[in-house]
Amino acid sequence: MRRLISSGSRFEREIGYSRAVVDGDTVFVSGTTGYDYATMTIESDVVAQCEQALRNIAGALAEAGATLDDVVRLLFIVPDRADWEPCWPVLRRYFGESRPASTLIHAGLQTDAMRIEIEATARLRPATP
Repeated sequence: MRRLISSGSRFEREIGYSRAVVDGDTVFVSGTTGYDYATMTIESDVVAQCEQALRNIAGALAEAGATLDDVVRLLFIVPDRADWEPCWPVLRRYFGESRPASTLIHAGLQTDAMRIEIEATARLRPATP
């Protein structure tokens, strides 16, 4: 069973993608930046963007029936290497116990305002009777 999850961002419609796709017991969350979709604004601080990106991911996962604890794989993209280390405490707070596999890539993002993008893959836990 395949289910599409939307954040309501206009980019999903204009570009042709979903915030997340549930396929079987796997949830694939698209690369997610620090945009606050309720206000369509983005903070300038990379740590604030990292926090918002994780809230956006958590929201998509919740709609799929999962949590950040169910994440098994992360991909981080940061344009500026200096922005990576300030995010570590945030990531440790959210993933320090579950410790998913992860990769970091240094690359440009859609706009200069975006300082981090996070992609996640999670597994749905079997329902308990």
